[in-house]
Amino acid sequence: MTMIEGTESLRRVVNRFSEAVGSLLVDGFHYLALFAIGGAIVWSAVVAFLGMAAKGHASIEDILLLFIYLELGAMVGIYFKTNHMPVRFLIYVAMTALTRMLIAEIQAHQRPDWGILLVSGGILLLALATLVIRYGSARFPSAITGAEPGVR
Repeated sequence: MTMIEGTESLRRVVNRFSEAVGSLLVDGFHYLALFAIGGAIVWSAVVAFLGMAAKGHASIEDILLLFIYLELGAMVGIYFKTNHMPVRFLIYVAMTALTRMLIAEIQAHQRPDWGILLVSGGILLLALATLVIRYGSARFPSAITGAEPGVR
């Protein structure tokens, strides 16, 4: 074995080792961040629920806030299991947040104005975006070949 072959062999060993350590560190950070985000969602939902219990009732805004927490938690769970970010869930969160804002606006002012139309138009655009995404994913499914499951 020549010195060049030995050097090349050592380079491959070091390269495999650094890839393994790098993957371990990235995966560790990934899981740590997911647990932290999931914990923050649960914590926020519990605090919101305790606030509702302290008031003695829950308004429609409070219930929609709990739905936002539910959707965020589902999004973290799906990302944890599949390693894919479900964009539709982000749109659902935005639609729920806009609906919550619309209800608060109507309850506060009780008069029709352009703000109500703008928020309603935003909800409609997000609903159309969901339709496009669902149609696109059904019509043109993404297929990843040659990759490990869960890795893009």
